[in-house]
Amino acid sequence: MPRLIHLNGPSGIGKSTIAQAYVEQHPGVLNLDTDRVVCLIGGWRDTFFQTFKAAQLLAVAMAETHLRTGHDVVMPQLATRVVDVRPFELAADNCQAEYREILLTAEKSVACGRFAERAANGDAATKGVDDVLRERGGTAVVERIHDQLAAYMPQRPRCLVVPTDGRAPGETYDAVLAHLRAG
Repeated sequence: MPRLIHLNGPSGIGKSTIAQAYVEQHPGVLNLDTDRVVCLIGGWRDTFFQTFKAAQLLAVAMAETHLRTGHDVVMPQLATRVVDVRPFELAADNCQAEYREILLTAEKSVACGRFAERAANGDAATKGVDDVLRERGGTAVVERIHDQLAAYMPQRPRCLVVPTDGRAPGETYDAVLAHLRAG
């Protein structure tokens, strides 16, 4: 049975890193990063939130198409509202696929530090969205996201949590794999 593996968590926590490691070890898996999809749409920097909605619709269609081929999808994407996750759950259901959500988390100060470090280093894959976040408040936005995730989690009892504090990316990846095998 194919799976849609949703890696959730604040910006800079390591979702994209873990997703990339996963696809490198699992041939045929689609790395579906909505932040990359949004950057494909002209004018996205000026109309980020409107464009992001269109990118989410495209991502749902891409996920469903790939799941129908019998292959997994790993999706590194922040979500703090059930309404944003539900279309992906429905896409998985429509394809008789399993939806698995894993929250990568860290203490608020650690999460903010990781975002600041990533934004400062100018990672080409995340630079555009990081720039948008920085323009809207930077680490203050990450702090709000952290709080929003704390409010979101009680609504997601099946979500697995992987703490990343004090873990290298490889250790976090191993913990994600262990959760996927166990569940």
